[in-house]
Amino acid sequence: MKPAYTTEVVTDEQDFAALAPAWARLYRRCATATPFQSHAWLHSWWLSYGGRGRLRLVVVRSGGDDLLAVAPLMAVRRPLPALVPLGGAISDYGDVLLDDERAETAVAALTEALAAAARTALIDFREVRPGSAVEQVYERWSGPRRRVSDSVCLELPAVPMDELVARLPSAKAQRVRAKLRKLTALGVRREVVPPDGVDSALRRLLELHRLQWQGRKVTNEHLRARFCEHLVRSVGPMVRSGDAVVTEFRLDDDVVAVDLTLLSRRLAGGYLYGAHPRLREHKADVAVMLLDACSEHTRHRARGTLSLLRGNEPYKHHWRPEPVVNQRLLLARRRTAPLLSAAVWDVAARRRGKELLRRSDERRELREQQRQQGQQGQQGQQERAGGGRP
Repeated sequence: MKPAYTTEVVTDEQDFAALAPAWARLYRRCATATPFQSHAWLHSWWLSYGGRGRLRLVVVRSGGDDLLAVAPLMAVRRPLPALVPLGGAISDYGDVLLDDERAETAVAALTEALAAAARTALIDFREVRPGSAVEQVYERWSGPRRRVSDSVCLELPAVPMDELVARLPSAKAQRVRAKLRKLTALGVRREVVPPDGVDSALRRLLELHRLQWQGRKVTNEHLRARFCEHLVRSVGPMVRSGDAVVTEFRLDDDVVAVDLTLLSRRLAGGYLYGAHPRLREHKADVAVMLLDACSEHTRHRARGTLSLLRGNEPYKHHWRPEPVVNQRLLLARRRTAPLLSAAVWDVAARRRGKELLRRSDERRELREQQRQQGQQGQQGQQERAGGGRP
């Protein structure tokens, strides 16, 4: 009797590329998948960021070229020997793909295959969104395991802009409506970029992104050539398959902003944008403009979440989003349990270090405020004393 499935660890880059058609079919059968698990995104990421000899795609097949499950991983040696998801720091969510139609078999097969592939390494899934497919693997895992919190993502319901505005307190809602009217009065127009124009639009996006952050702290990776190559190479196919949309914003005849929104069955998220300082000179609210466009992409689709993705920036909280904490799932075998303990200790130490740094910054700010208040008090005394002289 033939087995219901076969497993394989793909380590060759060309074999990774050849998986594209079957991967795409599996991606459509996995309801929890985000665009960061699409073949276009991950294969492109590997070409820009992967290391020779480190590819570890754990693949479960069910007859012919049909895929039952995939765990897109790579081997790292530092700080601990581990298998980690492809996509790295530029991907907001890490996960596996499972065939929902055969979920029980897919989970069992992938869990078994991961245990065999791990060997002497820890399996370390970062940035796992609650409800993701890999949580089913975690629940089935028989060896040592730990779950710790990771980054915070802020999420809104995927509803039209007028409904998002209606969620706000009345005074704030009025201000947002005024900002929308301001954009209309300025003549800002938005246009969805067709597939044949995506490459050039993305290059404009990155140039505008560099311009908008000039002289300020920026994510340096967004300015590097390898990031540009990855974005241009991956997003074109994603636009053609409906997993991304690129929008240009024009003022007069000039492109003053470009936005990239990623789309999946249950989630839409604004990934990156670039905006010319000219918009702010016209007192246009860029955040309102972008959210209005992003919400429009969800209007006719059954997506439950409009994600602001990772980051707890204050401007995002203006929209009253729900904070959702990504998880970090650590899986070990009995003989690699010490690696799991070391990873958990490292997480705790880093959190403690960040907390100490935060408190130090707060004390420094308090001392600076007290120093300025003291200087102002001395200046006031001098002015009062000077005013009494003949």
